[in-house]
Amino acid sequence: MVELMAIEAENAEHWNATAELWTRACGKGFMLSPRALAHNLGVPMGAEQAGRFAVVDGERVGFVLASLLAGKLNGHADVAPRDLGWLDAIVVVQEFQRRGIGSALLEWAHEWLRGQGRTVSRLCGGLRPFAPGTALEWNVDFFYAHGYASRGKNPIVRDFGHDLRDYVSPAFLRAADVECRPAAESDIDALREFYGREFPGRWEYEFEQHLRDGARIADYMVLYSERALDACCVMTFEDSLRPVERFYPAPLPRPWGQVGTVGVSADRRNAGYGSRLLDASLTHLRERGVRGCIIDWTHHVGYYERFGFVPVRRYEVLTKELETGDGGRRTTNDERRRTKDEGTAMKRQT
Repeated sequence: MVELMAIEAENAEHWNATAELWTRACGKGFMLSPRALAHNLGVPMGAEQAGRFAVVDGERVGFVLASLLAGKLNGHADVAPRDLGWLDAIVVVQEFQRRGIGSALLEWAHEWLRGQGRTVSRLCGGLRPFAPGTALEWNVDFFYAHGYASRGKNPIVRDFGHDLRDYVSPAFLRAADVECRPAAESDIDALREFYGREFPGRWEYEFEQHLRDGARIADYMVLYSERALDACCVMTFEDSLRPVERFYPAPLPRPWGQVGTVGVSADRRNAGYGSRLLDASLTHLRERGVRGCIIDWTHHVGYYERFGFVPVRRYEVLTKELETGDGGRRTTNDERRRTKDEGTAMKRQT
């Protein structure tokens, strides 16, 4: 019989246990360290999170983690739809699969999300994602059988990889009167204004979380035109606060690095700014000794292939409409509060 035990976000032993279970269930290509789990179990701004271990005869054999974001932040657009919750991670080690353990963990997570008033569950892609979606190497059929289905016009997203050892700037780059460099403390106000103007929502939220965490501001690459900051992106190194391994660069040579969320002002797109910024970022990573570089969570295949990147992994974005309660009855406020109280062992409102 399976028992469910609360995951404690600040318990280092639980970081070790979840890292081991994740790697055993998902394979060495998706290996995560206790440091990465400590990061992913840290509750972001305005978020609520809860999780459970599956325990059989005293042995932990799997876990589930769910989260959600409460409303608007900083007076800008919603970072996530109000009805959305994330199923951040769910794993069961191979020798204990097909025993109903995964179904029990899934049922608990769905009930917790319903108890918080959420009506849609999205697999992965949360605020501190374990993955952009469900990797096609995983048991996707399990989620289909439990009512999950592909979402949106681009349900398949990809990670791309490149060995930067021999990277050179491509010949197709257009001339532009711009300056690209790693950000400094003096750029914070310009970055905050840029994200609030051009990308209010998740990217702006992630920048504010970066600052709140005390992460290195030079992990942002900025592009200044003659008028202002007009583009930026994030880089990740092996010594960054955000663990680079969570992008799963294992097939690539070390040292590892990552580039992502390339954003350009709306009225300067198609002017070559994005390519200039990406080239500056890749050159900077190469000069810092990075070889295996990941560009994650994108469907822009042709664009990144022009820079020498090749696909290394595919994910499917899956969601499920959650039932409203037993027999279709919507849960009451008292029931929601009771469920919420039962899930507080790992939840922290920031």
